[in-house]
Amino acid sequence: MPQKCALKKDDPIVITGAAGLVGVNLVTLLLEQGHTRITALDKNKANIAILQKLHPGVAVREVDLAEPGDWQAQVAAASVVFLLHAQIAAKTEATFTRNNVDATRLVLDAVAFEAFVVHVSSSVVHSAADDAYVRTKRAQEELVAASGKRHCIVRPTLMFGWFDGKHLGWLGRFMDRVPVFPIPGHGRYLRQPLYSRDLCRVLLALMELQPNGPAYDLTGPEEITYIDIIKTIRDVKRSRTLVLRIPYVAFDGLLRTFAMFSSRPPFTSEQLAALVVGDMFEGVDIEATFGFAPTPFRVAIEQTLCDPVYSSIVLESPH
Repeated sequence: MPQKCALKKDDPIVITGAAGLVGVNLVTLLLEQGHTRITALDKNKANIAILQKLHPGVAVREVDLAEPGDWQAQVAAASVVFLLHAQIAAKTEATFTRNNVDATRLVLDAVAFEAFVVHVSSSVVHSAADDAYVRTKRAQEELVAASGKRHCIVRPTLMFGWFDGKHLGWLGRFMDRVPVFPIPGHGRYLRQPLYSRDLCRVLLALMELQPNGPAYDLTGPEEITYIDIIKTIRDVKRSRTLVLRIPYVAFDGLLRTFAMFSSRPPFTSEQLAALVVGDMFEGVDIEATFGFAPTPFRVAIEQTLCDPVYSSIVLESPH
């Protein structure tokens, strides 16, 4: 790894997709580290309001990155740009393309030659799954790599943590509302969940080191089955909810039926298919590469679900 750059606490930092799970955690950590000039760009009105209330000193702007605008001047003035924006769930491929590909092209065009770009991609670029999300995340990463701008790429696996409006945070809240928690099939699908705060610590390290060109695959420190994730959540919450396996076909049918009546289904048939593919990813040694030990899964779940301040703040699910 290169030596740390002479980055000052008042150097301008721009974060796209700043009102999402990673973005709000990153803003929180940057402020903890003393950074003072943070511009947060996002288009989710509800989550922007949450971020602004949580951190009133941050310049938060509601913008559509797929449309040219004066936000591009703020990107051009930044010393570091974190590309976090991503369309995670949608009903049409055109929506994925607009927000993962078209928006990224506009952002990269605005980045100054001397700036440094940290792009959060996804482990799905290695996945055996083939859907609109996977295809557009691959295209997004290719745009960054071919941009000619100084950059590095991070590919995290499934993430969870404070402010989680989907993923494991949503599962924990769902458990509060139901006496029986359904598990598709046998439930022994291996996952490598990554604590979002650990990811943000990696992002800060990369901002300071500014290695040009590499891509880092990041996984959680433990391999754990989906059903054991659910049981850990239940144990941490001290819940009496029954964890019940149901046939995959029946589970998929329930998801498809629910999607007919919901504009923002929390879990889709496509995501179920990706869950059972059983993808496993090779990640870098976080401690050896970035100098800190990642948080054990159970400890991270406890922090996520039990923090006296942040566990009650929930972002709107992406759609």
